[in-house]
Amino acid sequence: MSILVDQQTKIILQGFTGDKATFHAKEMIAYGTAIVGGVTPGKGGTTHLGLPVFNTVKDAVRATGATASGIFVPGPFTADAIMEAADGGIRLAVAITDGIPAQDMMRVKRYLRRYPREKRTTLIGPNCAGIISPGKAMIGIMPGQIYRRGRVGVVTRSGTLGYEAAAQMAALGIGITTSVGIGGDPINGSSFLDILQLFEQDQETDAVLMIGEIGGPQEAEAAAWVKSHMSKPVVGYVAGLSAPTGRRMGHAGAIISAFGDSAAEKAEIMRDSGLAVATSPSELGATMQRVLADTAAAAGTARPGTTQ
Repeated sequence: MSILVDQQTKIILQGFTGDKATFHAKEMIAYGTAIVGGVTPGKGGTTHLGLPVFNTVKDAVRATGATASGIFVPGPFTADAIMEAADGGIRLAVAITDGIPAQDMMRVKRYLRRYPREKRTTLIGPNCAGIISPGKAMIGIMPGQIYRRGRVGVVTRSGTLGYEAAAQMAALGIGITTSVGIGGDPINGSSFLDILQLFEQDQETDAVLMIGEIGGPQEAEAAAWVKSHMSKPVVGYVAGLSAPTGRRMGHAGAIISAFGDSAAEKAEIMRDSGLAVATSPSELGATMQRVLADTAAAAGTARPGTTQ
């Protein structure tokens, strides 16, 4: 089992005929993802990559039965694209685009809340690598070949550290149920806590790797929830141990502004909450391997989390 996407998920791409969407659509289709069409206003009725193009999300959903969308629309128009996806009946929207103004995301968050929770669109991103359920489907820009199928969930603000973790674990024979990049912006659609709750409910996820960054309260809030509610082991890592206070780093959300925002403080909060914390990016796979071995030893079972 995986969370959010699998081989049955029907997916459209917004901004489908643009160069970025075209490049990554080819990768997703080659991976086996069920891309069923795309949306580019003004190009409805044409085809692209052998798939139908529609003028609106509603038209695409009506014709294809799509339930998920990958959004590759330029930054100034991404907020409208997300809101159109919600109005069109899309249940999962993955916004890859970066450079979206924070004010636009505030408007998007308010807009999504107009829908009752059971009908509300789940938004991943923006400024994210996307989602991959290895061997099943991906909506995003990650290199699919480095991911092995298995029983560890990954949730990360950093796309490249997510790739690094996947490669390290694969080399150790540890596979992944789903890897979710929630994005590095200060205002995003889904938080660490949202994704951890899904992994906790997933019967085929044995452990979770959470990769955070400096800036913002999400890691601390997630760690507190893990301590009180998570039955599965969680490995944590926070990028930015050497970042100077007050200095804006690569991601829009990666700025230390208050107590608890620094990497060292977040790592300490994670430890206090019972998470095993990797000390460096090179230790992500080894730390997970050790935690899985300890969990198996305590349970007297074969090591969980390994490749299926």
